[in-house]
Amino acid sequence: MKKFLLLPLLALVGAAVLRAEPSRADLVARVESCEAILQEFQKRPQLAIPPQVWQRARAILILNQFKAGFLIGVQDGYGVIMVKKPGGRWSLPVLINAGEASLGFQLGAKSVESIFVITDDATSRLLFTQRFNIGVDAKAVAGPKAAEAERVNETLLRTPMLAYTKSVGLYAGATVKAGHVSRNDKANFSLYNTRYTMPELLFSDWIQPPLEVRPLMDLVQRLAP
Repeated sequence: MKKFLLLPLLALVGAAVLRAEPSRADLVARVESCEAILQEFQKRPQLAIPPQVWQRARAILILNQFKAGFLIGVQDGYGVIMVKKPGGRWSLPVLINAGEASLGFQLGAKSVESIFVITDDATSRLLFTQRFNIGVDAKAVAGPKAAEAERVNETLLRTPMLAYTKSVGLYAGATVKAGHVSRNDKANFSLYNTRYTMPELLFSDWIQPPLEVRPLMDLVQRLAP
């Protein structure tokens, strides 16, 4: 329950907090809120990612993005990326920055939570660059939900990125452009007390997962063993 209470709180303070120098506790809260987002999606059939999609998952992005300002909206946010390693184990959650989301903001939302399932190994490696534009650097479409299993087909499952959001009006297969994500090595240095960067954190076994990130890792492992 505590993790679900993080969502409205972080939506209120989002952009201001992101511009301050975050403490390690702030960074842990970001990971916990991403876990809460995934839990919330999976418990609602109209939002949940179906098993057929999880079976194709090679990586996952969970994003929490905010809109701040009165006349001029400043869009900002954060998220995590995890990759599935050879042998089927999932990586540490690696913190990233997220910005310029369009899914949900055009409907008047103050925040938007999104999940992107990446279905190939190459796309996740594109995030090693300083900035990755979702729907531009790799094709992204709205993914089929658990409640609409009849829309799951091989063409959809071969799309590099399948997008899930609370926004209405997105049908399975609709093309998505959802802003950009970028590396946040500084946050990961603090969270994991290391100088390793995104590639090492995602693909090596050099860092033991801290207790705070294990619930998210366990959840993703259960969904996509």
